Amino acid sequence: MGITFQSTHRVIWLFQPAEICSISPSKTTSCRPSVQEESFVVGTVQTQNYTSKEGKKINQLGTMKSLSFMLAGVIHLLSLGSGKAICKDDIPQRTFQEIKKEIASYEDVAKAIINLAVYGKHQNRSYERLGLLVDTVGPRMSGSKSLEKAIQIMYQNLQDDGLENVHLEPVKIPHWERGEESALMLLPRIHKMSILGLGSSVGTPPGGITAEVLVVTSFDELQRRASEARGKIIVYNQPYINYGMTVQYRVLGAVEAAKVGAVASLIRSVASFSIYSPHTGIQRYEDGVPKIPTACITVEDAEMMSRMASRGNKIVVHLEMGAKTYPDADSFNTVAEITGSRYPEQVVLVSGHLDSWDVGQGAMDDGGGAFISWEALSLVKDLGLRPKRTLRLVLWTAEEQGGVGASQYYEQHKANISDYSLVMESDSGTFLPTGLQFTGSDRARAIMKEVMNLLQPLNVTNLFSDGEGTDIDFWIQAGVPGASLRDDDLYKYFSFHHTHGDTMTAVDPKQMNVAAAIWAVVAYVVADMEEMLPRS
Repeated sequence: MGITFQSTHRVIWLFQPAEICSISPSKTTSCRPSVQEESFVVGTVQTQNYTSKEGKKINQLGTMKSLSFMLAGVIHLLSLGSGKAICKDDIPQRTFQEIKKEIASYEDVAKAIINLAVYGKHQNRSYERLGLLVDTVGPRMSGSKSLEKAIQIMYQNLQDDGLENVHLEPVKIPHWERGEESALMLLPRIHKMSILGLGSSVGTPPGGITAEVLVVTSFDELQRRASEARGKIIVYNQPYINYGMTVQYRVLGAVEAAKVGAVASLIRSVASFSIYSPHTGIQRYEDGVPKIPTACITVEDAEMMSRMASRGNKIVVHLEMGAKTYPDADSFNTVAEITGSRYPEQVVLVSGHLDSWDVGQGAMDDGGGAFISWEALSLVKDLGLRPKRTLRLVLWTAEEQGGVGASQYYEQHKANISDYSLVMESDSGTFLPTGLQFTGSDRARAIMKEVMNLLQPLNVTNLFSDGEGTDIDFWIQAGVPGASLRDDDLYKYFSFHHTHGDTMTAVDPKQMNVAAAIWAVVAYVVADMEEMLPRS
């Protein structure tokens, strides 16, 4: 994974941020000093290549014409990508000041988009569209009939909206069903527990499993007490630190428990807050390790059993799970566009995933992200705008199973990777955004900072590091600039995440309006600029 950069020449940028702050996939924030060059270059900048994980080398920066000029002090060279695909080297470079001036010229367009989305006749439209779908279809699990019904509805909706090149791209996706499931504490007292089986889990044998419980708080403790684990149900009562660090217990809990001879695992839900609500999600088995049933329990039950165990109480649980995995199902990524007027082969991609887990309505995760992405194209169309590059909407399928639909899209389209200027995904809720997360070169970051200044009417101009998303990470890892909404209300998000509570009640229409406006302004301006975003 990742990219190997090859270069023998140092390039000096005219602009250098003093500090780069980032939010990681684990949703933790950190800051680091930006890289500062200590020398300068005058003259020709040689070709620079990068190697993608597939081993393909793409010409990154064409040979620039010699630049010879003198300034009092240090001389800097600004290198920016061309308006054509990045492998082209025959497009003259522009100064950053020229690009900055171009972006500033979009001020009136940005205000028009904001006014239409937040204050005008289309305010609340994305919320109302989303409500109609999720109230009609409900949750949209990978492989389910409800997901395929939602895809067909969206296919028709996008056509009715007047978008272009609306089509479905076929993919194969996992099909798992939880079936009937229950967990009953027998000792030290009778207590019916609320559980949600984890995606891809096997079911219990007929009649279920009755076993004593071993409570641990970490994988390290499990290893220290491995001799006690054989034949038992492992209950993980790991503390919630943040999602990225804590989710490993959900994903790997069954495997680690099976390695020490456990017969099942029950995992404290990965949640920032709980009102007796179990949270589901995907888990992974490992080749050569027995597959044991696994489910999430509530924070409250995990903590209760931990207290019981600390008092020396013997805990016995009866677990029944009817989970079953079926052959892969047919599905589709849903695509619509506004075709570019000058460079139609070049793309700015906006996206969210249409699938969800089989609980709640999937309104927050990720109905909101999918529908503000649709709204972005609708707003551009309704204002009669047509960017130079194609604006492409993709509604992913089977994201919750690990970006399955998106990975196949990447394989089908990666031959045209040089034509993708920016990939965007909203999948952290559509609460009030505080800015945009972005991954890309320093030059692209400086350009995106200017684009974000167009959002001053919304007071949302921050540009953070680490743009990411399960469905767009394939492109980002291959060098394409990527962006995602920065939402600081992750405490709320992970309270509802993958639960029965993920319904329209968790979504605020006014906050969704702001998110849609940000999404539309950024997507349109980047698609309409004279040049593509430069890569490293």
